[in-house]
Amino acid sequence: MKYVRQFAIILAVSFLGEVLKALIPLPIPASIYGLVLMLAALCLKVIPLCAVKDAGKFLIEIMPLMFIPAAVGLTQAWGRIQSILIPLIIVTVVSTVLVMAVSGQVTQAVIRSGRSGSDQKGSDRESSGGKEGRDRE
Repeated sequence: MKYVRQFAIILAVSFLGEVLKALIPLPIPASIYGLVLMLAALCLKVIPLCAVKDAGKFLIEIMPLMFIPAAVGLTQAWGRIQSILIPLIIVTVVSTVLVMAVSGQVTQAVIRSGRSGSDQKGSDRESSGGKEGRDRE
């Protein structure tokens, strides 16, 4: 029953994304509206993480299955894709490498900022002359 309730919350937020898509005349997919709403609800603690965590993990685990219909659609469109296959492959490879590089750089920057924040806290304790600074040595 827990999974049904969590999945219902995710579906409700997705539905709100569909409603926003119908109301706001921007070329943004409804799924993006739903993701932004879910992020806002989680950050503002409107929806606690534990209310959707298990269902979210399950959906991430089965995500590869969600790409099967798209792959079947590509095989059905082979006649149209065949004439632009080489440029399509080049664009796919370049964009994949670019996304991986940017994601790696952002991740490293976030990790470094986390370390510098914890280093700063440690140096504050040491400079205050407190017991914590002496215990770490």
